[in-house]
Amino acid sequence: MRDYIIFADSACDISCDLLNEWGVKYCSLSLVFGGDTKEYSDHEIPAHEFYKKMRNGALPKTSAANMGKFYDAFESIVKEGYDILYLGFSSGLSATCNFAREAAEEIMTEYEGSKVVVVDTLCASAGYGLLVKLSVDKKAAGATLDEVASFAEDTKLKVCHWFTVDDLKYLKAGGRISATTALVGGMLNIKPVMRMDNNGKLISVSKVRGRKAALKAIADLYAETALDKKDGVVFISHGDCIDDANTLADMLKENSGAKVQVITYVGPVIGSHSGPGTLALFFLANER
Repeated sequence: MRDYIIFADSACDISCDLLNEWGVKYCSLSLVFGGDTKEYSDHEIPAHEFYKKMRNGALPKTSAANMGKFYDAFESIVKEGYDILYLGFSSGLSATCNFAREAAEEIMTEYEGSKVVVVDTLCASAGYGLLVKLSVDKKAAGATLDEVASFAEDTKLKVCHWFTVDDLKYLKAGGRISATTALVGGMLNIKPVMRMDNNGKLISVSKVRGRKAALKAIADLYAETALDKKDGVVFISHGDCIDDANTLADMLKENSGAKVQVITYVGPVIGSHSGPGTLALFFLANER
C-alpha cells in the first residue's frame, strides 16, 4: 500500500509554517484589488497589510484555485510515489473543490495505480483548518487514506463555525445581507451572530447590539453545545483583531475551562468577504 499526502488549500487559514509542520501540502487561492492588475496568492500578502488596504477602501476580488493549478500540484506528488487525500474548501462558498475533483480524475486516468481522494469539507477558515488537523492526527496514528477520508466525512458536519463581523458593509457587498439591513444595522450598532450550515453556506442566526455582546453570545454557544468543553480542540480566527480573539479565548477558559489551541488570521481570501474585525470560533459538537 502506497503512502499518502494530506492536501489542503489556503482557505483553511492555517499558516504555511504550521501546514508544513503538519506535513500538509497545499495550494493557494488568489485575489486582486480593484483597479490593480497584480494578482496575489492567499499567502503572498501579509494579513495585516491586507486588512490595512481594506480599511483604506480597497475592494478585493477573489478567485478559486483552478483545475490546472490542482493538476500540477497533484501530478508532482503522484510522480514521487504518493497517493493524495485532498480536504477541500466548502463547495457552498467556492468552486475550488470541484476544480480539484476534475484534476483528481485526470490524474488517476493518466497515472495508472494512483489514487486521489477528494473530500468536500463544507468547512471554511480555521474550521476547515481544524478538520485538517484532526485528519493529520488520524494519519499520524496509523490510519489509512480511506480511513482518514471516512473520518473526515463523518466529522465535517460536527465542526461548528460561529462568527461575527465588525462592519456589515462587507456582507452586503457579498450579497449576504441587504443594503437596508446593513444601513440600519450600522446605525444601531447591530452585530450578527452567524454560522456555517450543513450545506457549507453562511447563515445569520441572531443579532445583538454591540461587539461585547456578540463575543458573549459566541462564548455562550460554545458552553451550550461543545462536545468536550474542557479538553476539546478549539480554534479561533480573526480579521486583524487579535485583542478580541484573546478576549474570546479568555471567556472560553473562564466559562468552560477550554484552552484554545490555535489563534490565526482570517486569511485574505476569506477576509475579502467578511472584512476587518471578523471573529470566528470553531469546535466540535454533535451537530452544527
